[in-house]
Amino acid sequence: QVQLVESGGGLVQAGGSLRLSCVASGDIFSINIMGWYRQAPGKQRELVTSIYNDGSTNYADSVKGRFTISRDNAKNTVYLQMNSLKPEDTAVYYCRFVSAPYIYWGQGTQVTVSS
Repeated sequence: QVQLVESGGGLVQAGGSLRLSCVASGDIFSINIMGWYRQAPGKQRELVTSIYNDGSTNYADSVKGRFTISRDNAKNTVYLQMNSLKPEDTAVYYCRFVSAPYIYWGQGTQVTVSS
């Protein structure tokens, strides 16, 4: 059984940095896609970034140049390095893992950016 555990959220000032981690435990197989989503109050949950088996990545336009996703395959861990944070980045951030046909979600971690 796969479980995702997130950490690294918190309160930071605008312009600051934060790194989120998501550790996947259990038997992992098939297509492994690790991604980060976020949801602010009153808004839809949106895709922030994903990383695929071949190492390719995608980013939402709103975070390009500021956020970086990476993965340590040996540790089954995905990271989200967030730089130059803005108040509009404030949201609950969720890790998502796709091992087709299954989708697993982390519990979410709060990121708050003060202006």
